[in-house]
Amino acid sequence: MDISFMERFLPLYLEAAKLTLTIASIGILISLVIGLVASLVLYYRMPLLSQLVTVYVELSRNTPLLVQLFFLYFGLPKIGIRLSPELCGVIGLSFLGGAYMTESFRSGLGTVEKIQTESALSLGLSGGQSMRYIVFPQAAAVSVPSLTANIIFLIKETSVFSGIALADLMYVTKDLIGIYYQTTEALFMLVIAYLALLLPISLFGTLLERRLRNAGFGN
Repeated sequence: MDISFMERFLPLYLEAAKLTLTIASIGILISLVIGLVASLVLYYRMPLLSQLVTVYVELSRNTPLLVQLFFLYFGLPKIGIRLSPELCGVIGLSFLGGAYMTESFRSGLGTVEKIQTESALSLGLSGGQSMRYIVFPQAAAVSVPSLTANIIFLIKETSVFSGIALADLMYVTKDLIGIYYQTTEALFMLVIAYLALLLPISLFGTLLERRLRNAGFGN
C-alpha cells in the first residue's frame, strides 16, 4: 500500500466527496418532499392523481438511474434542452428517490389504523389536524428504517454520476487507476470515502428509530 500516493491525492477525494454529498443532499431533500406529497395522494386516493403517482413510481423504480441520467444529459440536447451535469444529477436522483420515498411513507401511513383517525374526528379534530397530530407522527416513526435505507441507497447510487462526466468519487477513482495504475490504493480510498459518508447516516437512523420507539411512536 503506497501511503504517499494516498496522501498526495487525498484532496481530490475530499473535493469529490463534497460534490457527491452536495448533489446527494439536494436530491434526497427533494425526493423526501416528492415522496411525502405522493404518498398523501395515494393515502387519500385522489382521483386521477393516484393513477399518475402509481405510473411515476413504477416508471422510476424500474428504470436504472444511469439510463435516466443519459436521457437527461444526452437525450434532451437533441430537442434543444441542455442541462449541466450537476443539475442532471439532482433531477435524476430526485426522480428515482421520490419513488422509493413514496413507498416508504405509504407503508408507514398504512400501519396507522383507521379507527384512530375516526376517533380524532369524533373528538372534533379536522382532517388536517388528525393527519398532523395523530397519523403522520406514527407513520413517520415506522418509516424511519425504510427512509434511512433509501437515503443510503441513493448516496450509493451517486457512483453512476461519473457516466455524465461529474467528478464524483467514482470518477476520481477511475481516473487515478487509469493514469497511475494504483488500483489497490485508489479503491481503498473510495471504500473509506463511502464509509465516511454512509456510516454516520446508518448510526443516526438506528438511534432515531430507537428514540422514537421509546417515546411511544411506531409501536
